[in-house]
Amino acid sequence: MPVVRLKPKAEARAIRHGFPWVYSDELVTDRRTQGLTPGTLAVLEDGERRALGLVTVNPKSKIICRMLDRDPEAVIDQAWFEARIARAEAMRTRLFDAPFYRLVHAEADGLPGVVIDRFGDVAVVQPNAAWAEAHLEMLVAALVAVTGVTSVVKNGSGRSRVLEGLTEEVAVVRGAVDGPVTVPMNGALYMADLLGGQKTGLFYDQRPNHAFTARLARGARVLDLFSHVGGFGLACLAAGAESALAVDGSAPALALASQGAAAMGVEGRFATRQGDAFDVLEALGTEGAQFDLVICDPPAFAPAKPALEAGLRAYERVARLAAPLVAPGGYLVLCSCSHAADLSSFRNASGRGIGRGGRRAQLIHTGFAGPDHPMLPQLAESGYLKALTFRLDG
Repeated sequence: MPVVRLKPKAEARAIRHGFPWVYSDELVTDRRTQGLTPGTLAVLEDGERRALGLVTVNPKSKIICRMLDRDPEAVIDQAWFEARIARAEAMRTRLFDAPFYRLVHAEADGLPGVVIDRFGDVAVVQPNAAWAEAHLEMLVAALVAVTGVTSVVKNGSGRSRVLEGLTEEVAVVRGAVDGPVTVPMNGALYMADLLGGQKTGLFYDQRPNHAFTARLARGARVLDLFSHVGGFGLACLAAGAESALAVDGSAPALALASQGAAAMGVEGRFATRQGDAFDVLEALGTEGAQFDLVICDPPAFAPAKPALEAGLRAYERVARLAAPLVAPGGYLVLCSCSHAADLSSFRNASGRGIGRGGRRAQLIHTGFAGPDHPMLPQLAESGYLKALTFRLDG
């Protein structure tokens, strides 16, 4: 087993206390370490040559080491994967009545860089780190053995894989997938495209925020911006909303949202509008449109620190354009899935935008990702989702 070592002045205490990453400037990167194949397993030592655990090494990544096991003599075989997956599954089956949830949430579930979403008998695996790509066959075998899923999709796409030096690929690696999968959630039905949709096909992280927002939706006119396959809008209709307008830039996503509405029998109260959300917001403002409940759930405007300033300006702009569309006494829900924008920064940007939109607001609820997206306390990046619900005055 290769050995890699922290620099003498690197802080080993954080690793001992549960931080799962070593950055490239903290590791001795001699010629031997630089020559390791991405995904290689190695023993990590501190500056005094004391073992800290078993890590995976990727010399091409800024995150050069990811902690796999505190036991430096651990064997990464199918049984090891099965134990990690079984532990993750035990919590989800306690929380949810049906097998539709995020099964593995990367570092927080002890499988760094690995995301697995379950859709009944189908699972979608995102191997976002080089070590997971190298061990994919073993990971899939363990997943099938523990959960009994009959089909597995590899979704090898996204920014994380690029940062790891991996190529993009989406493929069915076990069984077969024929068309969109129907997902029941919060009384609504969603159509998830597991092969051609965004991410794994559906965003489970918003489940509790859908549920809270739906409580405000009875008899309401709802505007669901950046709706994807109808996330908030369909949940609101299931709770008794008068109508819902879903806005998204993706025609395929809106088509799936319409299919979900038809499956629920609420197609008469559901409408879609394709276009850039900012353009649609401005157009609706010009038209004098009013809604009792407006939800904005955009993609990550600040996925990393270099994009933070521009991202916060974008969140402020969303709030400024959306606030005038809310009827007096109505509600505005603003969401951020940006790692780099912490809660305070996002809340401040949202408040500025609402004020610039000419409205005053009460913040009545702050939501986060559901419990199938656990947060690793030592890794702030694992707690990325924020959802702010405001009540606006006249």
